Amino acid sequence: MSVQTSDRTDRDKTEAAPVDFAARLLGWYDRSARVLPWRVPPGSGAVPDPYRVWLAEVMLQQTTVAAVTGYFERFTTRWPTVADLAAAADADVMAAWAGLGYYARARNLLACARAVVAEHGGRFPDCEADLRALPGIGDYTAASVAAIAFGRRAVVIDANIERVIARHRLIEIPLPAAKRAIRTALEPLVPAERPGDFAQALMDLGAGICTPRGPACAICPLMADCRARGRADIERLPVKPAKKAKPQRYGLARWIEQGGRVWLVRRPEKGMLGGMRALPGGEWSAIPPAESGVAEVDHGFTHFDLRLTLVRDEAPLAAAEGEWWPLSALDEAGLPTLYRKLVDQMREKDG
Repeated sequence: MSVQTSDRTDRDKTEAAPVDFAARLLGWYDRSARVLPWRVPPGSGAVPDPYRVWLAEVMLQQTTVAAVTGYFERFTTRWPTVADLAAAADADVMAAWAGLGYYARARNLLACARAVVAEHGGRFPDCEADLRALPGIGDYTAASVAAIAFGRRAVVIDANIERVIARHRLIEIPLPAAKRAIRTALEPLVPAERPGDFAQALMDLGAGICTPRGPACAICPLMADCRARGRADIERLPVKPAKKAKPQRYGLARWIEQGGRVWLVRRPEKGMLGGMRALPGGEWSAIPPAESGVAEVDHGFTHFDLRLTLVRDEAPLAAAEGEWWPLSALDEAGLPTLYRKLVDQMREKDG
């Protein structure tokens, strides 16, 4: 697939030689790298811990650095090695993950840790192919861990890197078709030396300079041959497909309180928020509930939007499985964000 570019003077900009591109980028990174708890600073001589690299990459999927930092530090304090995490109880890990969203990642996290211990003696494999064979590790995570933790030459592409390359090479093919063109443009630029720093440098560049809105082109180390520099429409790159309207679903949650305790259940292992503690309630559907509630919350999932209505109830169903949880310790129950919002509303109402 060819890379679509403008026929204007952008074509006259000097093509980036791979060595020059990497040298400029890494020189900037050596001066400006973000300080992150999972990262080995450039030039420190320290060896990256594959467990910490992998854990951070899983946490960072579809989540911001600011949101992940506290979770990462709590996880690595409680489970400092992959063997510690593999031995953890599912419920403890799910509770510790609560609030990060995309809870299938937490289930895959445990499955992967246990596979590393059972099948690889507690050591992560050091190549992309073997990493991809582990539960929950896809192409991006395999490339990232291989490059950052093991120094393997790999093509790492996250949303920040995608944006940097789409602009630098002026790739105007709409996503997701543009992904192949972006990979084709990036692959020859990845250096054999310091591929992990190269990937992290591109991530930092996209996070701090080549931002979605108002990119700071004047201080970008790659500005000299960036084909999108100076264009009024630079913010539209990479070109995104039109958003599709998400379906609306509705559901009920029940607040059952007795003696300073509230009744909690566990959601089914398979499905949304699988294995998490939650307020009891029925299935979510496209039909609004007939009951009026004391609280209500709107929450967006990847494929649908949910409106959850909270109603007061007297007692759990006789056959219902669950547990009485002290109201004073609800913050320790590991409730997903959706249910924590309802709990916060009830606390406000009850003073």
